[in-house]
Amino acid sequence: MSGVTVLVASYAGAVSAPAHVRLQGLVDKLPGEKLVRRDAGWPVVVYDDPAEAVAAARALREAAAGVPAGELLRIAVHTGVSRVPSVRHAEELLAIANPGQTLLTASVSADEVTDLGMHRLRDLGSPERIFELTSTAAGLRSLDVVPNNLPVMFTSFVGRQTQLAALRTQLSGNRLVTLTGPGGSGKTRLAAQVAAQLAERWRDGVWWVDLAAVTESTQIAEAVAAAVGVMVEAGDSKRLLLGQLRGTQALICLDNCEQIIDGVAEFVLAVQTSCPEVSVLATSREPLDLPGEVVWRVPALAPDEAMTLFVERAGSEFPESEKAIRSICTRLDGMPLALELAAAWVRTLTPEQIETGLDDRFGLLTRNTRGVAARQQTLTASIDWSHDLLDPDERNVFRRLAVFAGGFTLDAVRAVCDATAVLEIFARLVDKSLVVAEDGRYRLLETIREYAGTRLAEAGELEAARDLHLDYYLGVAEAAEPLLDTDREAWRAAIEPDRENYRAALEHGLSSEDPGRGRRLAAALRWLWNLQATGHEGIGYLRRAIERAPDDRTLLQARLLYGYATVADTVDPFGYDAAGRGLELATELGDDRMRSLFLALVAVGKFFTGFQEAWELAAEGRRLAEGIGNDHARDANIALQCVLVSLWDRHDELRPLLELVTEGLITSGERGIASTVLTVWSESLASTGELHRAVAVAERALAAAEPLADFHRVGTARGQLAALLARTGRLAEARELMHPLLELAETAGAVVPNLGQVMGLISYRSGEYEAAVQWTERETSLDSPLARTFVPAMLLPTVAAALRAGGREAEATEALDRAAELARRYNLPRILADALDQQGRSLIAEQPDQAADLLHEALTTRVDHGLRTYLIDSLESLALLADHTNRSADAARLANAAAAARADSGYAAPPDRPVLPTTDEAPMSLDEAVAYVRRTRGTRGRPSSGWASLTPTEQEVVALAVEGLSNPEIGERLFMSRGTVKTHLAHVYAKLGVANRTELASLKKT
Repeated sequence: MSGVTVLVASYAGAVSAPAHVRLQGLVDKLPGEKLVRRDAGWPVVVYDDPAEAVAAARALREAAAGVPAGELLRIAVHTGVSRVPSVRHAEELLAIANPGQTLLTASVSADEVTDLGMHRLRDLGSPERIFELTSTAAGLRSLDVVPNNLPVMFTSFVGRQTQLAALRTQLSGNRLVTLTGPGGSGKTRLAAQVAAQLAERWRDGVWWVDLAAVTESTQIAEAVAAAVGVMVEAGDSKRLLLGQLRGTQALICLDNCEQIIDGVAEFVLAVQTSCPEVSVLATSREPLDLPGEVVWRVPALAPDEAMTLFVERAGSEFPESEKAIRSICTRLDGMPLALELAAAWVRTLTPEQIETGLDDRFGLLTRNTRGVAARQQTLTASIDWSHDLLDPDERNVFRRLAVFAGGFTLDAVRAVCDATAVLEIFARLVDKSLVVAEDGRYRLLETIREYAGTRLAEAGELEAARDLHLDYYLGVAEAAEPLLDTDREAWRAAIEPDRENYRAALEHGLSSEDPGRGRRLAAALRWLWNLQATGHEGIGYLRRAIERAPDDRTLLQARLLYGYATVADTVDPFGYDAAGRGLELATELGDDRMRSLFLALVAVGKFFTGFQEAWELAAEGRRLAEGIGNDHARDANIALQCVLVSLWDRHDELRPLLELVTEGLITSGERGIASTVLTVWSESLASTGELHRAVAVAERALAAAEPLADFHRVGTARGQLAALLARTGRLAEARELMHPLLELAETAGAVVPNLGQVMGLISYRSGEYEAAVQWTERETSLDSPLARTFVPAMLLPTVAAALRAGGREAEATEALDRAAELARRYNLPRILADALDQQGRSLIAEQPDQAADLLHEALTTRVDHGLRTYLIDSLESLALLADHTNRSADAARLANAAAAARADSGYAAPPDRPVLPTTDEAPMSLDEAVAYVRRTRGTRGRPSSGWASLTPTEQEVVALAVEGLSNPEIGERLFMSRGTVKTHLAHVYAKLGVANRTELASLKKT
C-alpha cells in the first residue's frame, strides 16, 4: 500500500522522567523521520516503506528489553494515505495496547504476526482487524470491552484535545453534563468522542440515544430502553426502565434534546433521583436547567484545527491555497458542519472559488450525502431546525439582532429590539445557543447573523432596525464626545469595542436620503480612526460626510473638517486642505475653540517648509485657547511649538513648555500628541548630555503610542528609541526594535515614518556604509517630494559620514554643503554644527587654517545651544587637527577628555572614529576641555566682552531692540519667550558694559 507508515511508542501507566528520556534515546537510533510536535507525549517516527517500519518496531522492542521499564513499552504501527490522519490513527491503536504489545493494523504487511480479530478503536470508526507482532496473553483495551452502542463515525475526529481533556474531568466528577451550541458546532461528535474515551468507567455500558426523531416526551424512556436493551411496556416505560437501571453503573448519552427539552429534563431528573450510579451526557441547543447540571458550551474550532478539518474532509492538501482556506475557516466561524459542507465542493471548485462562493453561503453549503440526517444536509436546514423551535417573540428579537456587526451589549439590544420583556427573551436566545455570550458582551456567529438578516429582510423590518441601530450608536457616540477633551482612555473604552457597529451605522447613515445622523456620527467618531491603523478608512467616511452637504456652513461641517484634518495628519497630510477650509469656516462662525484647533493643524501643514509661519500660527492658536481656557486646544498648539523650539535647539526654553503640557496630554489620554512631545523631549535630552535619561523618556513615548496600534505613531516612537539605542552602542537592540516596522514596510508596503533615517543611522553605526546611504536615498534625493523641506537636512550629516567612510569623498562634500545650506535656511543649529564639523575634518590635511575656523564655528554653535553630547565630537575633531599640526600633547589631552566624556555619557563612538594620541594624564572634564581648547585658539576665539563677544542670537536681539521693538515683539519675531529675550539682553548689557536700552542704542550708533 502506498502512503506513509507511522510508528508510535509509549509506556503504559506512569513511569519516571528518566524512563521517557531513555525511550527517546532508543527511538533516536531508529531510521525514519522523527516528528517534532508541540503536544509530543510520545515519540512518532514516519517511514515510506512499511517493511522498514516493522523492522524498526522489532528493533525498538529488542532494545527496550535491556532497559528499566522496557517491559511496559507499547508500540503501534499503521499505514495510511496521508501523514496527519495516519499519526492520529496510530495513536488510537496505541491507546488499546497493553504493556509489552506491538500492534499493527491490517494496512501494514508483516510476517509472523498474530491475528487478534476485529476490534473497534476509540476514534469510533468501524471495527477493524488488528495484528500483534509480539505474543502476549492480554486482551486488547478496545471499545469492545465495554457494552455500548456508540455510533460509527465514518470520518476522523479532528482537534479539540483541550475540550476533550476538560470534558473528561467534568464527566468524571459530575453526573449530568450538557454540551450546548448552535447547529453544526460539533456537539454530537464531541460527546461521542468523550464517551468513547471514558467508556471503561461504566462497567454496565455506554448507551447512545438519538432523540432527533422523538416528538413526544412519553417516547423518551422507550428510546432509552431500546438503546440499553431492556424490556418495557408502553404506558409504564419510565418506571420499568428506572427499575432496571437502578443498580447499574452506566452512561446514557442523550443526543439532540432541544425539540423535547422539557420532557428530557423531566426524564433526567428521574434518573438522577432513582439511579445513583447512572450518569447522563446530553447534547442540546439549550441547557436542561436542572440542579447540578454542568453546561459546556462547545466553542468553534481553533483556526489551525479548522484548517486541518477542511483539508482532511477535502481529501487533498492545497499549499498554494492556504490563504483562501484560512479565509474560508474564518468566515465560517470555525463551525465544523459548515466547513465539511464547504470542503465537499473541492471536487468541483478550487478553494479560491469556494471562498468567493461564500458570499451566498446558504446557496453554496449544501450536500446530498446518503445516511446523513436532513438537518445536516444544508447549512440552512441546520439553522432552520433551531429557528423552528422559537416562539414568535423569540423570532422577532432574533432577526433584529442581525443588524449588529461584531459584538453588542444588553443596552444595545434594548434599543434595537422592539419587544416587551426583551431581556428575558434575549436570555432564552443565549440559552438556545443562537447568541454567544462573551465577557459581558454578546455576538452572533456570522453564519447565524446572515441567516437572521435574511429573516429580517423577509419580515420587511430591515430599514427600521437599521434606523434604531443608528440612533442608539449615535446617542452613545455623542454622549461620549466630551471625553475626547478630558479622558481619551475612557472614550476609547466606551467606543472602540463597538467599532464594527459604528462602521455599520456610518454606512447606513451616510447612505440615507437624509445624511444628517450619519454626518453627526462621523463627526463624533473622529478620533476612532487614529486607532488600529485605520486612518485611510476614517478619512473615507469623513470625506463622504463632508461631501454629502458640501455647502453646509454650520459647526457640524467645521467639526467634520477638523476630524478629517486630524486623521489625515498621519496618513494623507497633503491630499485635501481640510484644515485651511476648517479655519476659514471656524473664523466665519466666530468659534474660538475650533479656530484654535484649526490653527494648530494649519501650522502643522506649514511646518515642513516654513518654520516661522508655523510658529506664528501656533502662537495665535495658543493665545486663543488660553483666552477661552481650553487646555486641549492650548496643548495641541504648544506641542507644535515644542517641536519647533527643539529643532532650533533652544533647549532652555523647551523644558518649561514640555513640563507645561506633557502630563496633561498623558492624563487626558491624548496619546498621539503625548508620544510626539515625549519624543521631542527625549531628543532634547540626548542633545544636551543626558543620553541615559533620553532613552527612558523615549521608552515612555513608545509606551504612550503603542495602545493606538497606529504604525505612524508607533513607528515614530520606535524609531526614536532605536536611534538613541544606536547612539549608545546598543545596535542589536536597535535592530530588534525596528524589525516589526521593517516587516510592515516589506510585506504591506507601508510608509513608516523616519524608517530611512533610523535605519541609515543604525547601518552607519554598524559600519555598513553603503546600506546607510541606500536607506536614506528616498528622503535625501534631489527629486524627492521632501527635497525643498527641512527633512533632508536631518539625514545628510549621517549620509555624508557614511559616504566619506566608504571612500566617496566628492559625494560627501556635496552632501555636507547641502546640509549646511538647509540648516542655515531653517535655523537648525545641531545639524549645522554636524555639517561644519565634518567639513572641517575633511580639510584638516590640506587646509588646516580653514579647518580650524569650521571646527571652532561648530564648537561655538554647540556651546551656545547647549549641545553637550556633541561637544565630544568637536573635541575629537580638534584633537585630530592638533595632531596634524604637530600639537600632540594638546591632541592627547582633548582625545583623553573626549573618551572620558563618552564613557560617562554613554555616547558610543562611531566605527570610523580616527585613532588619536593618548596620555596618562587624568582626563579633563568636558567643560574644562572645551574651555581649554577655546583658550588655546587665542585670537581666533570669541572674546569675553565687546561686540565680538556677542553670539549670533544676541546680535539679532540687539538689532531688534535698537529698532525699538518691545520684549514681547522681539520674542514673536525670533520665536522665543519674553523671559528669554530679557535674559539675552542681560547678557548683552554685561558684555557691552551698558545698563539699559538707551545706552545700548547709543553704543550701537557709535
